[in-house]
Amino acid sequence: MPCPFCNPAPEDIVAKNDLCYARYDIHPASPGHLLIIPFRHVASYFDTTDEEKMAFARLIDDCRALTDRKRHPDGYNIGVNVGAAAGQNIMHVHIHFIPRYRGDAPGDHEGGVRGVIPHE
Repeated sequence: MPCPFCNPAPEDIVAKNDLCYARYDIHPASPGHLLIIPFRHVASYFDTTDEEKMAFARLIDDCRALTDRKRHPDGYNIGVNVGAAAGQNIMHVHIHFIPRYRGDAPGDHEGGVRGVIPHE
């Protein structure tokens, strides 16, 4: 099965630089949820080059500017799943850029990254 992140369709790319691109997640956690993906096929964030890591950081900033203009969120979650045990189901590294909105999760902090592992 071909990788869904290799060879993106130009119309799916909402922002890019020389080493990575951003596209909307097809199963968004919130309106405006983007994925930041290197053009090079590599499974793990830890296998990316220093240059790719810097390109991720620049594109995250670009995505914030784009999302602030279009959606005016109240906050953001930015994260990456590394390995199947962490929830990675496409083995081409991608960073989730998730806009957050007041009231989008119950409680004060239940929508934060600490909420990914349920407490007893």
